[in-house]
Amino acid sequence: MTDLSPGKRLRGKVSSTEIIVVRPPAAPVELSCGGQPMTADLAAGAAGASTTENDTVLGKRYVDKETGLEVLCTKAGPGVLSANGRQLTLKAPNALPASD
Repeated sequence: MTDLSPGKRLRGKVSSTEIIVVRPPAAPVELSCGGQPMTADLAAGAAGASTTENDTVLGKRYVDKETGLEVLCTKAGPGVLSANGRQLTLKAPNALPASD
């Protein structure tokens, strides 16, 4: 399992997806993309274009409600982000107050 401290950058081993940890998990987790564990080696990974609806999206935050993990996608790519086999969910943006 990788140390998931805030600011840690990770990359998928089988995709071009790159993320940065925004909020670390409460308990250790195995973070993966496309079914393979993510790595801190930013030179690793395969090139690939996003082609499916399950791809990670640039600039979006993904969360695992069970552990509190929150990550930000810094490079889009194919594959689903998951923590201990649970798919991370897309974090909804906070609503701004109305300014009448």
